[in-house]
Amino acid sequence: MTDENFNPELIHKITHARGLSNRQYDFSGLFASTIADKLECLSTSDKCFLTFCEGDQPPRSWTGREVWSAALLVAGYLQKTLALQTGDRIATLTGSSPETVFLYFGAWLLGITVVPVNITEDDERIAFILEHSQVKAAFVHDDQAHRVPEVLQRPADAFWSHAQTPLPRRFFSDTEALIVYTSGTTGAPKGVVLEHQNLIADAQGIAAWHGFTENDRAMLVLPIHHVNGIIVTLITPLLTGGSVVLNKKFSASRFWKTVADEKCTWCSVVPTILAFLGETKPDGWSAPQDFRHFICGAGPLTTELAKRFDERFGVRVVHGYGLSETTCYSCFLPTDLDKNTYAHWMWECGFPSIGIPLPENEMAIHDESGNALPENTRGEIVIRGVNVMRAYFKRPDANASAFTHGWFRSGDEGFWRLGTDGRPYFFITGRLKELFIRGGVNYSPLEIDEVLNAIPGIKAAMAVGFENNFYGEEIGAYVQREPGTTLTEAEVLAACREKLPFNKAPKVVLFGEDFPVTSTGKYQRGKLKERFAPWRDAEFRK
Repeated sequence: MTDENFNPELIHKITHARGLSNRQYDFSGLFASTIADKLECLSTSDKCFLTFCEGDQPPRSWTGREVWSAALLVAGYLQKTLALQTGDRIATLTGSSPETVFLYFGAWLLGITVVPVNITEDDERIAFILEHSQVKAAFVHDDQAHRVPEVLQRPADAFWSHAQTPLPRRFFSDTEALIVYTSGTTGAPKGVVLEHQNLIADAQGIAAWHGFTENDRAMLVLPIHHVNGIIVTLITPLLTGGSVVLNKKFSASRFWKTVADEKCTWCSVVPTILAFLGETKPDGWSAPQDFRHFICGAGPLTTELAKRFDERFGVRVVHGYGLSETTCYSCFLPTDLDKNTYAHWMWECGFPSIGIPLPENEMAIHDESGNALPENTRGEIVIRGVNVMRAYFKRPDANASAFTHGWFRSGDEGFWRLGTDGRPYFFITGRLKELFIRGGVNYSPLEIDEVLNAIPGIKAAMAVGFENNFYGEEIGAYVQREPGTTLTEAEVLAACREKLPFNKAPKVVLFGEDFPVTSTGKYQRGKLKERFAPWRDAEFRK
């Protein structure tokens, strides 16, 4: 730790959270010590590594050798023209594009840190990220140039005409690689500092869990300003010698055709994408022969959606969980579960299980004092291991809170349950900050979501805790109907009260179509609260 605001006690806690309790992690077994080391393997490969799909335009492809050459050009521009060196930072406002991939790789060849910026953020948050991260250059396409101070602006394609082969530079595995800013809806975003060894260890854990090899081809539909797109679907194929099909945007109507045409074998998604895919099934559709499964996480997956998708498509969804602060994934369901065991963990336990921890980390459920809780007891999901971030950038307050007890505190509520195979299967029941506190009692929104989404005629629904002068908070439901249905508020409330006690059941139902989501498809429950403001003074009686 080098942050001057870290006291020795906090450094000790963070160090504890970045290791394992019962063994030393064998870093010598990693595919490479830095991303730069692995990129060199592309230099002699004539196999396609990257394919880019943009709408109806013909796909464009690059071999490993061509990607390596592009990365060298970027590195040369950063080093020779901009005089950047190891430890400096650049920002990218270039979306999901080949240029973004080349920028990442070129920067990592030199040990330069990448700060990916979500271009759908508002101007104020983008300005905060650029200033707070202390970047020395920001790469932009023309349509984003107005959002970046001229002193930082660099056209995304500038390096093609000015770059030179970079001078060789060596650096260590604990060199900073990424600062990813969290997408919270309130307060200033926090910068998650990830090192090269974080990226490699987590990606290697993902590859090993799913058995990915050089023969696998990833379908990348999530934005690559986020760790899911970067780590799971870009770095993992790089490490295994596989290849990537990068889509500028997710398209439900084109998805299966692209999978078939490009011979993709797997895809990482969020539950929202499964829901979109579930709305249509192409005529004569059958699962592409080589497509193995979906990886799904980064948002609440309901048992109803999991079961419906399985029945409709017959393609397995491997559910998992992780955060930017743990590089990406920390746990998955095993990939070799038989049909009945898979069904048990996915839709017979009230919540879909997020699985068991990857060997790169450990997980537990803690109470507020940092004590481990027993089976089937709810508390906070905590994680420690080699995929845990270095720290939040320039946020000693947030670090002190996140590492209070020597584990990384996720802020998510969950529990664990022992499987017949002797392994602990974890579950997430909601964000601790999203728990509804009605009359002093905590309620999990995901429990209510499960009941709502099982009601016939509901396409999607979300429980919302809203301010109420009688109970502090009351519970409402925001509902999107299936097309052609005439479901009423009274019918929704009645269906909920068949499954839930009065105090936990929604009292108000609002119908709508515009679910607020983040750029990665996570529903933003908090943005719906104000829609229930008219019921702030209402008293609901049984």
